[in-house]
Amino acid sequence: MSVVGLHHVQVACPAGSEDALRAFYGELVGLPEIPKPPVLAARGGVWFRVGTQELHCGVEEPFSPALKAHPAFAVDDVDATAEAVAAQGGSVTWDDNVPGVRRFHTSDPVGNRVEFQQV
Repeated sequence: MSVVGLHHVQVACPAGSEDALRAFYGELVGLPEIPKPPVLAARGGVWFRVGTQELHCGVEEPFSPALKAHPAFAVDDVDATAEAVAAQGGSVTWDDNVPGVRRFHTSDPVGNRVEFQQV
């Protein structure tokens, strides 16, 4: 057996947050939405394409946002991304703990930690 890649990452979300997540991950970040299979769509949540991988936002009750664990998105212009996040009212916390890597953290609309990193 050998792992050949990463298929998806899942973050939790509360019921009814799909439109806010679409606005953040879909409109702001620019990830295309993936239709969920009907049996899973009935559970709520929303899925997005990230290159050849996927980001799944799955309903979890009771909901508690991930404050440490997080997806990290590689972007071609981290400064422009930070400006876009800030323009939408999001927090931008720059982190220089990894030498030579420009990155910042923010939160999605439901409070999950999200990282954006310059490639």
